[in-house]
Amino acid sequence: MTLTIDIARSVPRDVGAVGIPVASEGPVPRSLGLSRARLTDLGFDGRAGQTLVVPAATGPTLIAVGIGSRKERNPRTLRNAAAALARAAAKHTSLATTLADVEGASNRAAAQAIVEGFILASYRFTNHKSDKPKGGLSHVVLVAGASSEAAITAGARRGSVIAEAVTVARDLANTPPAYLTARHMAERAEEIAATNGLEIEVFGKEELERMGCGGILGVNQGSVEPPRLVKLVYRPSNPSGHVALVGKGVMYDSGGISLKPSDGMHVMMKMDMSGAAAVLATMSTLKALRCKTQVTGYLCCTDNLPSGSAFKLGDVLTFRNGKTAEIHNTDAEGRLVLADGLSLAVEDKPDAMIDIATLTGAVMSALGTRIAGILGNDQKWVQQIINSGDHVDELLWQLPLHRDYRRLLDSSVADMKNVGGPYGGVITAALFLQEFVGKVPWAHLDIAGTMNSDSDDVWLSRGATAFGTRTLIDVVTSFARP
Repeated sequence: MTLTIDIARSVPRDVGAVGIPVASEGPVPRSLGLSRARLTDLGFDGRAGQTLVVPAATGPTLIAVGIGSRKERNPRTLRNAAAALARAAAKHTSLATTLADVEGASNRAAAQAIVEGFILASYRFTNHKSDKPKGGLSHVVLVAGASSEAAITAGARRGSVIAEAVTVARDLANTPPAYLTARHMAERAEEIAATNGLEIEVFGKEELERMGCGGILGVNQGSVEPPRLVKLVYRPSNPSGHVALVGKGVMYDSGGISLKPSDGMHVMMKMDMSGAAAVLATMSTLKALRCKTQVTGYLCCTDNLPSGSAFKLGDVLTFRNGKTAEIHNTDAEGRLVLADGLSLAVEDKPDAMIDIATLTGAVMSALGTRIAGILGNDQKWVQQIINSGDHVDELLWQLPLHRDYRRLLDSSVADMKNVGGPYGGVITAALFLQEFVGKVPWAHLDIAGTMNSDSDDVWLSRGATAFGTRTLIDVVTSFARP
C-alpha cells in the first residue's frame, strides 16, 4: 500500500487518529487531555519511540508518542518515533501529527527522518498473498506552522524519495527467485533508468564472453537462466566528483556444487541480490535529489545453481582484469561476480568506489544482524561512508584489511584461491576483492547479516531490509573526494 504524505497548517477534521508528541520532561500537551501523573500511572514516560493509544468517545483517536528529552532529539530518535506511531495507528487509514514541528530539531531533517520512519515501518510485502490485508494506514498529514512549513515540505519530499527507493529494494529482495531472474532484474533496471534520467547498458552472455568477464560466466554455468550485467550512469552537469557502485546480484544462491544445507538460511538466498537492489534503488533517487556527483552503478546478476554444467572445485576462472582464481568453494561466488564488476568500474576512472554485497556468513558471526562490516583501502573514504551510515542509522563497523592474510589466498595453479580457510572470512573475502580495484579509493560493505529482519522493529519491517540503500544515497549526495 502506498503511503501518501501531505503538509497542512492544522489537523484535518476527518482523520482517524492524531499523533501527539510528548517529551520525557516539561509540560504535556493539553490536547492529549491527560496529566503527567496520569501518563505515569499508565506506564508512559515519554521515552523516544514509546506510544500510548487514548481512545476518544468522539473525534479521532489520540496517540501519545514519546520524543524523549530535548538533548536526545535527533533524526534517529524522530525516525524511530514515527515508525512506532505508524504501528500504533495501523488500524486507522489516516493520521495527523505535529511530530515534524517539535522543538529542538531541524524541521527539514526531522521531516525527512519522520517520513522515512512512517513509510518504512508501514511497508509490507503482500504480492503473493491471496488474502491481502485490508485497510491500514494510507495517509499521513504533517501539521506545520507557517514559519516551518517550507522546511518541513522540503524534508518530507526528500524523505519520500529515499523511503520509496528503499521500498523498491525491499520488494526486489523479497520477490521469490522464480519471479526475479537476472533478465527480470535487467528489465526492471531499464524501467527505472527510463523514468529517472539514467543511461543504461545491459550486457548478456555473449557480450560478457567478449568482455572477458569469467567470474560472472563461471558462476552462471550451472543455471538455465542467462546472466546480465547492467551498467547505469547518472551524469549531472558539472559533476563535483564520480563514484562507482558495484552490487552483488546473485538472484538465487544454492551454493552450487558446494550445496548449502536445506535450512532457513537457504530459503533466504533469494535475498542474495540485495547489494544489486541497493545500488539500483540508489540510482533511482539521484535525479529527484539533484545529486551533484556523477554515479555509475553496476549490477552483477546471475543464479548460482548445481547441474551437470556447473563450475567445479578446482576450476580456474579468468576475470575481466586478466587475473585468475582457483575455485575451492563454489559457495564463495559473490566475490567472483563482483570481481568483474569492480574491474569494469576501475576502467571508468572514478574518484572512489563502493561494492555492496551479502557476501559472508562470517560477518554475521562477528557483528550480528544489525551491524554491517566495512573494509577498504583508503581510511578517509571508509570514514566518510561510516559517517553516512551513522547519519541514516545504518550501523557499519570497520574490520581490518590485514595484508598478511593475503597469503591465505595463495594458489599453486592460479593467482589466488577464492577462499582463504575457515577463519577471518570477512577479511580474506575483502582481500580477494582488493585484487580488482587498482589504486582507486575503495570500500567493501558486507551486508549479509543485515539483509533480513525476523520481526518488525522501529523502521525495520519483517523480511528484506534493503540495508545500505540509505547509506549509499547519503554518501553520493554528500560526496567529498577522499
